[in-house]
Amino acid sequence: MTNYDQIDFSPLLALSDTEVVTNSPVRDVTLASGKVLALITLDNGRDHTRPNTLGPATLTALNATLYALAARIRAGEIDAVGITGKQYILAAGADLSEVSNVGSVDNARLIAQLGHHVLGKLSDLGVPSFAFVNGLALGGGLEIALNSTYRTVDASAAAIALPEVFLGIIPGWGGAYLLPNLIGIENALEVVISNPLKQNRVLKPQQAFELGIMDAIFPASSYLESSLRWADGVLNGSVKVERKNAPGKIERLTKWPIAIKMARGMLESKIGTVPQSPYVALDLLDKAKSGTKEEGFAREDEALASLVTGDQFAASMYAFDLVQKRAKRPVGAPDKALAKKVTKVGIIGAGLMASQFALLFVRKLQVPVLITDLDQARVDKGVAYIHDEIGKLEAKGRLDGDTANKLRALVTGTTDKTAYADCDFVIEAVFEEVGVKQSVFAEIEAVVAEDAILATNTSSLSVEEIGAKLAHPERLVGFHFFNPVAVMPLIEVVKTPQTSDAALSTAFVVAKGLGKNAVLTADAPGFVVNRLLAKVMGEAARAVYEGTPVADVEKAFAPLGLPMGPFQLIDLVGWKVAAHVQDTMVRAFPDRFYANENFHELAALDEVVEKDRGGRVTGFTKAAEKVAKKATRSTPASADEILRRVQDGLAQEIKLMLDEGVVPEVEDIDLCLILGAGWPFIDGGATPYLDREGASDRVFGDTFHHPPIRGIA
Repeated sequence: MTNYDQIDFSPLLALSDTEVVTNSPVRDVTLASGKVLALITLDNGRDHTRPNTLGPATLTALNATLYALAARIRAGEIDAVGITGKQYILAAGADLSEVSNVGSVDNARLIAQLGHHVLGKLSDLGVPSFAFVNGLALGGGLEIALNSTYRTVDASAAAIALPEVFLGIIPGWGGAYLLPNLIGIENALEVVISNPLKQNRVLKPQQAFELGIMDAIFPASSYLESSLRWADGVLNGSVKVERKNAPGKIERLTKWPIAIKMARGMLESKIGTVPQSPYVALDLLDKAKSGTKEEGFAREDEALASLVTGDQFAASMYAFDLVQKRAKRPVGAPDKALAKKVTKVGIIGAGLMASQFALLFVRKLQVPVLITDLDQARVDKGVAYIHDEIGKLEAKGRLDGDTANKLRALVTGTTDKTAYADCDFVIEAVFEEVGVKQSVFAEIEAVVAEDAILATNTSSLSVEEIGAKLAHPERLVGFHFFNPVAVMPLIEVVKTPQTSDAALSTAFVVAKGLGKNAVLTADAPGFVVNRLLAKVMGEAARAVYEGTPVADVEKAFAPLGLPMGPFQLIDLVGWKVAAHVQDTMVRAFPDRFYANENFHELAALDEVVEKDRGGRVTGFTKAAEKVAKKATRSTPASADEILRRVQDGLAQEIKLMLDEGVVPEVEDIDLCLILGAGWPFIDGGATPYLDREGASDRVFGDTFHHPPIRGIA
């Protein structure tokens, strides 16, 4: 087994001199029983907006602290060790900037080994160790707690999680071995694999306590005092700690292998086999059912070293940086001081999309929201839907009664367009046809103030053309949401040549108020996301009409690592919507986008594709086969040919979009695909993947990124 005491960790300290070091000062606490607990408080000297992180210098300092405490323990000076964090924060895990810059496989292995060397001391001090989780505990922060003998948690802690799989790595400082042996394999699978793959879901303190990760939970008002009293009880024997979810022999022999098998099937069904980290984590959890802790830690060392130096982690870190930094500072957004204050929102339409808009606007902005439609029955139905959805949120405890009543009162409906006179921001959600949108905006412009902002949710039409008949086209801006409206975090803010800075600034400020990330795009067909999805869907349709079976086309696209295959995506978007988008793109770029009139015949069917239990498309329905057969040739393409065509098609289209100035920079393309289409972190969006696969070089003789974003060779 690895002897961590004999390893030279100095190469890690030489990697960077920019680490914000989290210090680990100690103070002795004399408990009521007279026993002495040495309490470590992790603190990087910054406020709570800059969480404690665990870089090489931090771990080295903590190691020195624990080494000194071990000497005091041997001298009989202290009876226990506790570890907690600064206000609201235990630790947010490893310092990812340091992890990203390891430079070699050997250094990557050292990072894993240093974490095990230091945190592992918490369970080998000779006296009990207590982790007092007073706030945020992510990744290595939670692994501090897992390596401790006992754990308490503040009931108000912001989040508890092991999010590593989301970033393309694994819990590498004990989490993959310790957690399943603490709470059982099924619970561990949820925390280590399922939650990260569900938009990086985190645990609330009560959930962590119920799972058995935490031994006790105390209110924030008396958290540390209560935790110290509880620890004293554990030390003097008056408090007995039960681990009800800890796995026994029967679970290890029977439930464990069954749970692993089921999890593997779930992963293959939901995400395919391209992402590496979920499967590596699964293997580690599987092997944790037997063997020693030392063996488990050694496996984590090798797994982390391999993943940290791989292409998928490099792409994930690029994507993480886009989402955490670039998305919060959108390029091209005018000064927010130019934004018009929005005190009332008007929504043109009362259908499902309009109602979803209204619910989002009223919840997030908490201003009056007005909806309209052609007749009162539709308006009433829309208002009722919104009120019902507010009621559901109230029933789930996500809104209190007073807030729910306030929100209901803020939503009204009318068929009288003059009621929009005092709206500051009006967005349409009507049929996707230029003439219809022009007509409703003409009605609205006649009654609203001259400085009111008009927004269109068009998914692919020309915003400039929609505003062509406006007296003040400068007030019109594209404001394109993605479905489902409440969930998808992206809004494409579309600027026409006429759009004023005031309108644009208002759009960005409103998007932020809605909790969305906005990306500026030019007024080009399909903007960003739909233009590139149309390329993907068009190439899939081309392959089918050449004679390739639908299921084979789905498999050919699998190496892209997308959250779903192309026909599953079309089925989700809606065949009529997909056909409309394809038509738009073919009209704009007939030489580059594929469409077939037969596609509209398919879209007219009630059911087009058949799916298995996991939701994967297995083929056309019999009715769809009959329709498609009329246009299908007998020249099927190979899987490699299909994949190469979509790779090269995407590379070509993205390069043209950048040359046309559709977005300011290549990073904005990837940000849109990640936030608006669920493009995987492991691809970094699209462009790092296209560079790695050689598509960029094949198409335009260069790469999108210099140097390409990839792992360590």
